[in-house]
Amino acid sequence: MIDDLSGKAVLVTGASSGLGAAAAMAFGRHGAHVAVHYNRSVAGAETTAATVRAAGGEAIVLQADVRDTGAVEGLVEATVQAFGGIDVLVNNAGDLLGRHTVEDVVDDFVLDVFRVNALSVVAACRAAVPAMRARGGGAIVNLSSVAARTGGSSGTMFYAASKAYVASITRSMAREYAAEGIRVNAVAPGVITTPIHDRFTPPAVMSQLAATVPMKRLGGADEVAGTILYLASRALSGYVTGETVEVNGGMWMG
Repeated sequence: MIDDLSGKAVLVTGASSGLGAAAAMAFGRHGAHVAVHYNRSVAGAETTAATVRAAGGEAIVLQADVRDTGAVEGLVEATVQAFGGIDVLVNNAGDLLGRHTVEDVVDDFVLDVFRVNALSVVAACRAAVPAMRARGGGAIVNLSSVAARTGGSSGTMFYAASKAYVASITRSMAREYAAEGIRVNAVAPGVITTPIHDRFTPPAVMSQLAATVPMKRLGGADEVAGTILYLASRALSGYVTGETVEVNGGMWMG
């Protein structure tokens, strides 16, 4: 049990499946109050929330399309209203949207990728920082990707670039708010078995990717959730800020 997470108000974006669901459920197991965000899958979000409650936490379910920055700010506001504040923000919502090269891409696609993966992070932090300041501090955990280091696999350069943006702004915000007790860190997962790969990565490609991992296997969402909990807990990581923690089975060591 991570005692200092019990009763903490947590918002996890993109929590209806994959990494977000695993993180939200993990917070629930440690007694947190979790706002479970979803875009389209209300059933998945309700399942996540039910699991949080069954584990001993509290949960609410919130809907928003994270391409709408006003709606993202509304998620933070709804969390504060429901739980009396916000202690932890996990910016997990993101998407590949598709595979394109620079030769065949159109501007609207690039902008959409950045709206989903980058501007949503800015909007959530813009709303969360004042609320955390009012509580005397907090923790922000952003989801980057190993693609930010490697450039990604074929056709994912714009996703990789958006995740590099997340890693960079994490360091900038960490420096900006460290003195106020607001820690900002990132997690960079490697190749994890989540729905994003079900939609965009054929099984044969997944096998090829697994072969490049020194551990010779793909990662699971729960293996990323543990790192998110570590960065959210002041007791465990109170002197850690501005870091991007790689969780990739040794695929990138830096």
